[in-house]
Amino acid sequence: MLDFLLNEAERKVRDEAREFARGIPRKLVLDLDAEKVTYPREYLEWAAARNLIGLRFPREYGGRGLNWVADMAVLEEIGVLGSPLACLYSLPDIVGEAINVFGTAEQKERFLRPTLAGRLTTAEALTEPRGGSDFFGATTAAVREGDHWVLRGQKRFVVGAEGADYFMVYAKTDPGAPPHKSLSAFLVERGPGVEAAYVYGLMGTRGGGAGRVVFRDARVPAGNLLGAENGAAEIFYRMMIPERLTSAGGALGLARAALEVAARYSTRRKAFGRKIKDFQGVSFKVADSLTRLDAARGITYLAARAVDSGQDPSTQRRLVSEAKKFATEAAWAIVNDAMQIMGGIGYTNVYPVERLLRDARLMMIWTGTSEIMDLIIQHEYYSSLGAAPADRRDVEEDAHAGEMVEEKVYE
Repeated sequence: MLDFLLNEAERKVRDEAREFARGIPRKLVLDLDAEKVTYPREYLEWAAARNLIGLRFPREYGGRGLNWVADMAVLEEIGVLGSPLACLYSLPDIVGEAINVFGTAEQKERFLRPTLAGRLTTAEALTEPRGGSDFFGATTAAVREGDHWVLRGQKRFVVGAEGADYFMVYAKTDPGAPPHKSLSAFLVERGPGVEAAYVYGLMGTRGGGAGRVVFRDARVPAGNLLGAENGAAEIFYRMMIPERLTSAGGALGLARAALEVAARYSTRRKAFGRKIKDFQGVSFKVADSLTRLDAARGITYLAARAVDSGQDPSTQRRLVSEAKKFATEAAWAIVNDAMQIMGGIGYTNVYPVERLLRDARLMMIWTGTSEIMDLIIQHEYYSSLGAAPADRRDVEEDAHAGEMVEEKVYE
């Protein structure tokens, strides 16, 4: 970690998180991967007991009133545990963002406060079987009946499907409206009509109870509507920030862990009578990986500071999407190089690199694929491009024949 990126308060909470991560039992990490544990509720209780859940939220609800930069420093430390625990740690941050920004005072007391205290666990129910990246094509529906909404449909790939106490669910409440004005968000408590119908067997990132949740005429109190009716689009766009920054922060820790394991191995393992770090085929992979890791840190902290400083929404969306794409792809490349450095032993469970590789693969898919990140990045850039700026040099004219306007044909 590059300490100069952090102020004193940010370093302090980072150190607390580092100590917390050191204390997580090895058995829990291994049992999650072996699917002996499907939802480690006690892990979230341990983090909450140290006041490490929801650091950015107001103190009055149990947070610390810190910023996104502090969150990134903490998530890097949590990320070394692997993506299941980093993901579970992030869910209160993600769902909590929606409640903190769009929720009523009553919802903050009923949901946000006990979540930060570790008394309630939460999950986000967004993806549907017939719609992955097409969020606004959701078919889960909610119909108002008196003082309740009746929810019908299903969501899948819900981390916490098996163990969460409540879900943030997007549902269609006005089928006749344009897609961006047809959805509402709800806080849906586990109970009658809410069923974890299937828990997935995953290649990696195991132990978060990821599954499909079915809503069979689930009755949701009207007071659990989050934000405005048919106003879920605003919530969805806001949620890009916590979903993507937490993915980037966790990826930093996972990549760092894999690189450190491989680099230490290279200082011990010998071939042809020399330590393998002395061969450029190995040491240059370490150099490339370290460069990727530092670059990923740079863009992740840049995005965090952009959000903390209140940059315009377009800039925030672009930078958090860049951070998510770059950090997760960098992590994948770093873990692959770590395995290559270690050779055959890296492919076994003697070292954790094979587990980290399986974990890392999902990071380029969840909370928006890399391809969706590209769509957002280019869209926000083109939207802000406009004509040549009047306050900066127009380099288009810096060509020997730049004045030949008749040669610049666009149609």
